[in-house]
Amino acid sequence: MYLSPIQTLIMIIAIALGTFLTRSLPFILFPEGKEVPAYINYLGTVLPYAMIGLLVVYCLKEVKFTVMPFGLPEAVAILCIIGLHHWKNNTLLSIAGGTIVYMILVQTIFA
Repeated sequence: MYLSPIQTLIMIIAIALGTFLTRSLPFILFPEGKEVPAYINYLGTVLPYAMIGLLVVYCLKEVKFTVMPFGLPEAVAILCIIGLHHWKNNTLLSIAGGTIVYMILVQTIFA
């Protein structure tokens, strides 16, 4: 798709305005010294866990438990993530370790 210089400029301005608005809106709505509403604090505590749950469901939505390998690479990677997290209590290590284990499994053993 070819864009004219004017279209390109309009797109850049729209992206810049959208980025600026989303970055500055929290500071405008909740200035320093003003009490943050209770529902915002509530969302701040529950949304991270909800997002993790959403990501897990999204990652596992295409797994076919009735076809070989029956979700075995995913199950092993999840168990690896849980084990690493309980052992080291480090989120980045758990994510990286689980990803590495999963990729090794699907690229070599279950290829």
